[in-house]
Amino acid sequence: MQEKNGAEKSRGWYRLDNSAAVYPAIQRDDYSAIYRFSAVMKKRVDPALLQRAVDLTMPRFPVFNVCIKKGVFWYYLEPNLKPGPFVKPDIANPCMPVRFREDNGYLLRIYFYEKRISVEMYHALTDGAGAMVFLKTLLAEYLRLQGYEIPCTLGVKDVAAPPEEEEAEDAYIRYATSETPRGMKEDKAYPGLGTRAPFYTLNVISGLVSLDELRLTAKSYGASITEYLSAVLIRVLLDKQKREQPHRLRPVALAVPIDLRRFFPSDTLRNFILNVCPAVNPGMGEYTFEEIVRQVHHYMRLNLSRQYLRAKMTGNVRLRFNPFVSRIPLVMKNPLLYINYQRMGNRQYSATLTNPGVFRVPAAMREHIQRAEMMLGQSFAARANCGCISFGNTMAITFAGSIVEPDVEREFFRRLVRDGIHVRVESNREEGNGCHTA
Repeated sequence: MQEKNGAEKSRGWYRLDNSAAVYPAIQRDDYSAIYRFSAVMKKRVDPALLQRAVDLTMPRFPVFNVCIKKGVFWYYLEPNLKPGPFVKPDIANPCMPVRFREDNGYLLRIYFYEKRISVEMYHALTDGAGAMVFLKTLLAEYLRLQGYEIPCTLGVKDVAAPPEEEEAEDAYIRYATSETPRGMKEDKAYPGLGTRAPFYTLNVISGLVSLDELRLTAKSYGASITEYLSAVLIRVLLDKQKREQPHRLRPVALAVPIDLRRFFPSDTLRNFILNVCPAVNPGMGEYTFEEIVRQVHHYMRLNLSRQYLRAKMTGNVRLRFNPFVSRIPLVMKNPLLYINYQRMGNRQYSATLTNPGVFRVPAAMREHIQRAEMMLGQSFAARANCGCISFGNTMAITFAGSIVEPDVEREFFRRLVRDGIHVRVESNREEGNGCHTA
């Protein structure tokens, strides 16, 4: 398989990595897998200087400097020789679905608004770790153009250096084994749906909290920050399902993306993540919040192991390279992948909660940045998803979704307030339809 990757590179094209292969197939007019990372600077953004930084940064990342093409059996990526990407003023509804023929075919976007610099990525390009490397490098180059000396450490790449070969690898293939895993099926989960908002509307609600307060609260429950926030969201969704009085109570499960680089060393800038799905089944009885935290905590400790993650990864890779699947023409494969994702992948969880952790940058950059933000784009189903990221002593917890009701976000932040965490809420929703905390 390594030889195949080398052959692709020599011909100037890239096979979609194992995680990315599904995204073009499930593309819709109102959905594509887009997410956003932002840095709020301390000074107003100079768009002309930012464009120069983009022009200097893009050649360093050939795996992002691409457009998507349709092959006979699979989509693939090839170098994009057209001008771009171009810096644009930010828009009211971020993370709009990508159109493969728009923006000269580029699959990433760069926006600015006052002091905010944002990068939106199509998930077929990379995961959150790769996107953060790109944003850090872009910010470093932007600051260098202002005369500041920024070292190439903590994810900041040297734009004058050639790309490293491993940055383009499909790390899933390297670490998958030949053994077929069994017993990895997930149950169908409570969907957590709301009323779908008007076309192309993404409602965003962010809560800014003290990282020290959040860490102290999570520790009081014997949990990590991600485990605590996951438990809060599960509690809120359990209560939401109970209010709806369904005929049958279903498990509430979260998709929590895990960066596999923590377990399997790789410098890839492409996707290298897997979802784990902590869940609580209300059909077994009532749960206190403390019991939910403990269940999430023990689930994460049990499943965040090399053995479990490798088995899950292997199952995904073997399906992708199944000879029967590989030989189905793309025109027939796309509807099958779409239906399979709709019936299986999208129904195994009630919401997504992602926490890429701390936005670490060199000390010379820290003094120019106020905070970092991240959000997930429009979900495949009409529900809100949660993205978290911290910088300094501030964590930004952002819900984004194409639904009208803000009840999940409101109850989530109210729970944090009840636990003694101060929350400052920001939103792009119209006044009177937002989320307010005490």
